[in-house]
This record gives sequence, structure tokens and C-alpha cells, in this order.
Amino acid sequence: MSLNYIYPESEVIRNYDKCICCRACERQCANEVHEYLEEADKMIADDAKCVDCHRCVSICPVRALKIVPTDHDFKKNTSWKKKDIYEVYKQADSGGVLLSSMGNPNEFPVYWDKILLNASQVTNPSIDPLREPMETTVFLGAKAEELTRGENGKLIPITSPQLKLDLPVMFSAMSYGSISYNAHESLARASQEAGTFYNTGEGGLHEDFYKYGGNTIVQVASGRFGVHREYLETAAAIEIKMGQGAKPGIGGHLPGKKVGPDVSRTRMIPEGTDAISPAPHHDIYSIEDLRQLVFSLKEATAYKKPVIVKIAAVHNVAAIASGIARSGADIVAIDGFRGGTGAAPTRIRDNVGIPIEVALAQVDSRLRDEGIRDKISVVAAGSIRSSADVIKAVALGADAVYIGTSALLALGCHLCRTCNQGKCNWGIATQRPDLVKRLNPDIGYKRLVNLMTAWKHEIEEMMGGMGINSIEALRGNRLMLRGVGLTDVELRMLGIKHAGESA
Repeated sequence: MSLNYIYPESEVIRNYDKCICCRACERQCANEVHEYLEEADKMIADDAKCVDCHRCVSICPVRALKIVPTDHDFKKNTSWKKKDIYEVYKQADSGGVLLSSMGNPNEFPVYWDKILLNASQVTNPSIDPLREPMETTVFLGAKAEELTRGENGKLIPITSPQLKLDLPVMFSAMSYGSISYNAHESLARASQEAGTFYNTGEGGLHEDFYKYGGNTIVQVASGRFGVHREYLETAAAIEIKMGQGAKPGIGGHLPGKKVGPDVSRTRMIPEGTDAISPAPHHDIYSIEDLRQLVFSLKEATAYKKPVIVKIAAVHNVAAIASGIARSGADIVAIDGFRGGTGAAPTRIRDNVGIPIEVALAQVDSRLRDEGIRDKISVVAAGSIRSSADVIKAVALGADAVYIGTSALLALGCHLCRTCNQGKCNWGIATQRPDLVKRLNPDIGYKRLVNLMTAWKHEIEEMMGGMGINSIEALRGNRLMLRGVGLTDVELRMLGIKHAGESA
């Protein structure tokens, strides 16, 4: 008998006084945790199979279940935590690279939580959003450097293609394959109703969703999966993915078990084969090479669509963004190291990249110092959790933000971090038909719209409290921010003052 060194991380606690043996938990669990013992008329659970997704807890009609962290631990050791020991055990057993899903769970500083918003009082009165107009509309794209007027004195609009958002929030890149058809439909429909955009990720665009093209951003990644002329022409914007916050410097990998007939056709790859995108674009090794692709895409779409370049937040991100602004791109999207993912090497996800707050502040400062801030719009991503994070991101210099994990949570995700296994009990990160149907897009898109509606109200309230009536007036306005518990270096990098310090 071989030894099992790894004790289950979670325990299924069942209240047998409440349990009616309805077997709903058994039917609903894709991980086969629950089992009915007929001879004992009793439900049991295999804790080792539990991924802590809470599906059984939510579905139990009598609230007889709960999932709790196990209290089993090793002898106390400052250098070696249980997580570290278990990871060594896993690799010694398999000889493989550790894979993880979702964002970095480690206890790095979350700067959003150490930044406070300023508020108006007597000399700079606040604005009541219930009675006065508040402008949350945002246009993304390069802005004209000067105003041009005709003979009659009227302005002549000379602008590059723009994306119009009713609020400064978009749904970030999540590919068809990594998430389900129903999840993509929910995102597409919500984008159309909420006046925003969703991003296809590097998995192509399912033919059923072409009708949402006016609210779709398509992605051109290193693997070029699903990229063809109609795909580009259907979209409202095109994003070149150079990097991703959860795995800077790493390509993508969709396991073959997730590549069914629909995903195969959409990605234009053989059914059942792994979709592996290279780490670099093999035609891009300089800003000049990037510029060629930017203008190739613009040429292919008759210069009617803005081009976005997505990069991971790394130490020289400001210089990279400066080059992108000069490459002809209209928008740069910066993804911080807490960004989510369907699957990434654990060591990369947990140790590579920098926080989006610092990266964003540095990019905005660099572009302003070089006098090219209006040449490009800036989108921030990587664990935007609430409307307060949105406001802080805009004040640090973002024109808008991408949200991914927040959107998945709105759809029912419970952050069990096993997306790469394809057994999502909530019908989100799976291609199994029996699981996909658990996410009803008629309900899912409404939940996303509700989230956007709630955030818009909160954004208006916070702006009003600061005496600001438009997102544009807030963009890069760091006087509206104050830090708490930050070092002088951190305050300098963020470009803000400490709480209590006068302007």
C-alpha cells in the first residue's frame, strides 16, 4: 500500500439530524465527493475529492452541509508552511509542473486597501448625483492633439476610432474553451445591455455571438487561434495580447479535453488537441515589429477599429507603455499580478509581475512626462474587486478598467481554483454539457447587468462626494487620493500623499 502524504485541505461537515438523504449533493457534485450508502441509509463524503466549490452547500434543501478548512497541520515551522510542504510532495509524486487557477492568493500588499478617497466639504461643495447630472461615459482611443475648426467656426471632429463606454468598466479576456458557451453568452448579452464591452480572449469568437460584435473586443494572441478576416471585421476593437498578469512571459495552454467540436471549430484546431500558444509572438521582437502588427490589423479593418495592446505589469512597464503609445496603438491594457487565469504554472502566478496599482501610476506619470498621454488610453486590470477600486484606478491614471474574477463571481463562481480541471460545478470554467447547462445565461447576464448598475450608482455617489461630476475630471487626479500605512517610497511610486497631509 502506497503512502498518501497529503491530507485533504477541506472537510465536509454533515448534520445528520438535518440530512434527509435526498442525494442532491451526490447528483450535483462533478468531483464525486458524496455517496449514498443504501444499507445504512446514510450519506458519506470523501474529503480528499472536495475542491471547496460550495455547490453541495448551496443546493442542500435543509442546510445540512458546510465545508470547513481542515485543522490538520504540520509541526510549526516559520520557513516551511503546509502549502510549501504539500507542493513538494505533489511534485515528488508526479514529476510535473504545478498548475493553478485564478489569481495570486498570497499575502502581498493590496494597495487599493491602503488608499483612501478625499471628500468635499465647505469650500469645495459636494455634488448630489440624485439631482445633478453625473457623467460616467468614457471614450477609449487616441485623442486629437489640437482642435480644428471650419470656416463657420464649428469644430471638425478628427479622431481615431473610439470605444464608447457608459461606465469605465469592461469584461476582460476569457476565452471560449477556458469558460463555457453559456458564460460567454452571459458576458456578451450583459455588455450589450450595460453599454460596455467584453473580450473574447485568445479562443476566437463563436459564430452564435457575431450578433454582439458591436460590444465585442477580439483578441489576437501568439497562437492566432480563431483569427480570420470575419472575426476581425465583426468586432468593435482588436486586442493584441503580449502578456497576461497571472503569467507574464508565458503562453497559454488549453487542455485537449476541453477542445470539443464547438471549441475546435471556433479556435480552428483539431478536436481533442491541446491548444498551446507560444510565450512570444514569433513575429514581434521589438516595438517596431509590434507597430507592424498594429498597422496590419488597422489596414485589414480599414482603420475603423481601435487597436489595444495588452501587457503584463512588470518592472519596466512604463517604458514598454511609452513604446506602445508610439507604435500606433490606440489603447494599452495593463494586467497586474493578481489577475485571474484558467491555468498557469503556480510558480509563475505567485512570483512574477508587480501590482497593478504601482504599474498604473508609473505608466500614467511616464506618458504625461513625455507629453504623449493623449496619444493612448490606459486600461487597468488585475483584481478590480469593487466600484471603489474602479474610482481609485481612474484617479491613478486609468481611463477604464477590465474585470474578470468579479464578473465570474457575479455568475456564481466560488473561487475553488480548479478551473484547469474542467469540472466547474457552476457551469463556468467547463465544457461538459451536463455542467455547462447549470449556468442559465438568461439569469447570468442579468446578474452581470445588476453588478454594472450597482457599481455605476456607487461611482456616481463617490464622485459626487469628491465634488467631481465626470470621470474625465477624475482621471489622473491623484489629489483625490491619500495613502494609509504606506512607506515614503510607495507613496512616491503611487504619486499620492499620506492621509492628513495637505495638498
